[in-house]
Amino acid sequence: MDIRDMKNFYAIVEEGNISNAAKRLNIAQPPLSKQMKQLEDNLGVQLFERGSRRIRLTEAGQLLRERVEQILGLVDGTIKEITELNSGLVGTLSIGTVTTSGATLLPKLLHQFHNVYPDVTFQLWEGDGNRILDLLNNRVIEIGIIRAPFDPEIYESITLPDEPLVIAMKKDGCLCGEDPAKVRLIELANQPLIVPLRWKAMFIEWCEKVGFKPNIVCISDGILLNIIWTKLGIGMALVPKSTEGLIFDSELTYKTIVEPAVSTQTVIVWARNHKLSASSKHFLDLLEDMIIK
Repeated sequence: MDIRDMKNFYAIVEEGNISNAAKRLNIAQPPLSKQMKQLEDNLGVQLFERGSRRIRLTEAGQLLRERVEQILGLVDGTIKEITELNSGLVGTLSIGTVTTSGATLLPKLLHQFHNVYPDVTFQLWEGDGNRILDLLNNRVIEIGIIRAPFDPEIYESITLPDEPLVIAMKKDGCLCGEDPAKVRLIELANQPLIVPLRWKAMFIEWCEKVGFKPNIVCISDGILLNIIWTKLGIGMALVPKSTEGLIFDSELTYKTIVEPAVSTQTVIVWARNHKLSASSKHFLDLLEDMIIK
């Protein structure tokens, strides 16, 4: 299996079918199909499930996708480091981000960066915090935008100001206190709660300090999915306050948690002991300038 096999396989995975992948690769569909069949024969496994209009990967195909993603990321990163020649004026800036932080932070930041470095292109990846750290560890990306906590011994970081955590809930079942925009933490006792995995331990600790064990019905790092489940009445979702501006729904309301107030932090991380490309250094410099201003 060579780099061409990997790139063609990954194109099929990204496009969802062989026909679109062939157009993207500027080759005919039959030779591409034949190449993938030869790849399966050489590996002695089936990579694709046949009979579906959209490509579905077998377990072996999923494993190959993960490894190919890592290998191609290393290849592209190596080429980028060599060709940039430390100028940072050209090349590709590879960033991974969790949904809410990326949506609120990146548009303005990338717009300013593009004005200064118009020949630098962007490659953006989105996922939960664990997914972003995996991409960072495998050098598919150079910079990750995640939510605290993280391991400071593995990653260098820039921490942004605290952001309040809120509870998203259905309006027709909301907890109505003195302030309609706030909810006391103790009022969440016995309520069905949807909590992101990375905040689970801290949230349980916060609740136990005020005298109750939270009724967590679902643990999920997918903020959008958690909001959908909230709308379906499965539970109330713990989310960062920026979610309110990104996901508006007339059936939902967002209440800031008080007594005590709880918050999260957006953190920009990159791997320690790994040389950043010049464009990534310029990006971090711009970010620090924005924070100072």
